[in-house]
Amino acid sequence: MKRLVAVAVTATALLALSGPGGPAVAAQVGTQTDTPGDAARPRVRLVHLADVDMPTAMATRPGDATLYVAEQAGRVVAVRDGIVADEPVLDLERRIAAGGEQGLLGLTFSPDGNHLYVHFTNRAGNTRVAAYDVTNAPGEAAAVDPVSRRVLLKVSQPDANHNGGQLVFSPAGDLYLGLGDGGGAGDEGGGHASGGNGQSSDTLLGKIVQVDLAGGGGEICDRGLRNPWRFSFDRATGDLWIGDVGQDEWEEIDRLPADAICGNNLGWNIFEGDTRFRSGNPVGGPGLVAPVAVFAHERSFCAVTGGYVYRGAAIPELVGWYVFSDYCDGTLRALRINGDGDVVQRKLGAASTQIASFGEDADGELYVLSQDRGLFRIEAR
Repeated sequence: MKRLVAVAVTATALLALSGPGGPAVAAQVGTQTDTPGDAARPRVRLVHLADVDMPTAMATRPGDATLYVAEQAGRVVAVRDGIVADEPVLDLERRIAAGGEQGLLGLTFSPDGNHLYVHFTNRAGNTRVAAYDVTNAPGEAAAVDPVSRRVLLKVSQPDANHNGGQLVFSPAGDLYLGLGDGGGAGDEGGGHASGGNGQSSDTLLGKIVQVDLAGGGGEICDRGLRNPWRFSFDRATGDLWIGDVGQDEWEEIDRLPADAICGNNLGWNIFEGDTRFRSGNPVGGPGLVAPVAVFAHERSFCAVTGGYVYRGAAIPELVGWYVFSDYCDGTLRALRINGDGDVVQRKLGAASTQIASFGEDADGELYVLSQDRGLFRIEAR
């Protein structure tokens, strides 16, 4: 039986671009290892909290112990003490096209807890980001005013896949959205000389986007992404971690330091992972950023599900590790970058199925959202 290949990111192929006319490459790491006999290896278990229908995202509100979960069909439900409230916090089912990679895809609260933001696919198949007022003070389940809806961002989608997903505030209070390259295969659209929305400056597709909270749309933060389904900010360092879903061969995880989260090029569609995908050079700028880790589509990897750097207190051995999984593989994994630049990777001893997302609560504890099994909390084993 073939085993999952975790490939060392040497950025050899990327370095070929650093010659005349090519951008500099920010190679981030040296090697990856997985040492099953390591006594310090974190081990976890999954504890089922609630049955939630096709969950896609989770958010918390400041001062509120409730977990808010987005269901792909369009409802935001409140989970408190393992019980799902009878009435949804927000019901958008009539506004949403759901199924496949469409639906209610992202959810977050403003830092002050006074607004709820959602990312969804509308009935016409296009991306919308909308804001709603929260009318009660923290401490009880949020009351959302559906009439207060303000559309902040509209993006046309050429296909039904690669709609992106994540919607999250940075530590600085800016709102970011992940958008895929527009769907199809090979990213054939866009205005870049080599083709592709990911490299084009004329579209928000294939980008990490900073959303204008005043409703003025969005602007490109980072480019060269195929489908950044899930990304997160490390609450301790401010670093940005991105799980970018690959095409036929490679899944990748990227890390951008807190002082340079925007202005980067992650390489797609010139590269898939750290492997050349097509000819041409990426759009210039401060440099092409190599992945922290890439994973081959051998055995069962198919679509990386990015997670969070663990900063909770319940699992001391896991502090500082980036926790992630894959939609098909379902194994919980963690990696960290050592002081010498090497990436160390571990399996965490737990797994689920159809893991679509992770969640983080106010204490830094982590949760798993399985589309066929519901909401789980990650605990020490």
